[in-house]
Parts: sequence; structure tokens; C-alpha cells
Amino acid sequence: TSLPKYVLDLVASYHNSSRTVGNYLKAAKQFRTLGREDVAAYLERHAREENGHERLAVRDLNALNLPGQTIVNNLVPDGIEALCDLFDDLSASDYPIGCIGYSYFFESTAALRQKADIDALQAMCPKGVDGTRFMRAHSSMGSEADHVVDMIDFIAGLPASDRAEVVKATFTTAKTLHMSRLRANGPKSDADMWALIESAAGAGDGQRLAS
Repeated sequence: TSLPKYVLDLVASYHNSSRTVGNYLKAAKQFRTLGREDVAAYLERHAREENGHERLAVRDLNALNLPGQTIVNNLVPDGIEALCDLFDDLSASDYPIGCIGYSYFFESTAALRQKADIDALQAMCPKGVDGTRFMRAHSSMGSEADHVVDMIDFIAGLPASDRAEVVKATFTTAKTLHMSRLRANGPKSDADMWALIESAAGAGDGQRLAS
């Protein structure tokens, strides 16, 4: 990867993680109306645990000398919109158990990130800049491994029909991510990626923000 690619990944992560609390609380409300207090309570607890995580991505962007909030307000990287739409749809359905499968896909993937992966990202940042708060928190160095274990324990205790829906949603999430990457028509070169980032930041032509 490269620094501008990492910046776009942070922006995409912001848009994905910023939906978690709202979508989980929406799903919890629906499960409470269905008399599924167990699922509602789990979703509400998970929402509390994830609250504010998107701000870590903004802090990382700011640390890279980028106007983080401005960029995430103006830029939705190619591919993440389809995933966010899927998360919204799963969470707003009449029986929104699939939102757990969506989160399981991303949390289990994040838990695979090792210290070496984070160190490689940090090495791309300017000297003295901590630009990996979000990725550290969403890696084997953070709480993701514990979240995955907790999620597996909870899913294992669900009725078989619920478990099947969670598995289907996990697969659909993986497939949507794969298809989004295949169809991606965003910038390919570092120069093109910087141009996109700088446009979202409102920078003038040729102004390099992260240095």
C-alpha cells in the first residue's frame, strides 16, 4: 500500500464505523418489539463498545496534517458506499439479525491484523506522527480479538435459523466487498489518489497536505 491509499482506507473506515452505533440501536429497537430481549441487549452493549470509534480515523487524518472532518464530509471512497448501504438495509429489515453477520465479517478480518501490519502502516507516516490509532484499535493489538470471541459465543447460542441468517449476511458482506473491488473505478496512481484527497480537503491545485 501507499500513504494516499492508506488515507483513503481511513476515510472508508470512518464511513463504515460511523454507522455501527445507529444501525445497532435501530436493530435493537426492532428486536425489542419482537420480544427478543437477548438480541436487543447484545446489540445495545455492542453499540456502547463501538461508540466514537470513527473519531479515531479523523484523529489519524488530522495527525497526517489533513483536515480530517472536512475530508470525510466530502469524500466517500469508491466501493464503501455499497457496503454501507448493505449494512443499513440489514439493520433496517423486519428481522435485522443479519447486521451481526455484517459486523462479524469486518471484526474477524480486522482481528487478523498483526503488529507487523500496523508497524508497516506507521512506517509510511511522517516521523513522529501517530497515524494508526484506528487500525491499532481494530487489530489483534486492540479489542477486536475479544470482540470476535464474544460475538462467536453469542451467535453460537442463537437458534439455528438465526445462525443461518448471520452466516448468509457474512457471506453477502464478503461478496459485496469483493464485487466492489472488482468494479472499482476510482483513482489508481498515488498522484490521482492525492488529487482526490486534496479536492475533498478543499486544497489548491498541487498542494500536498500530508508530508
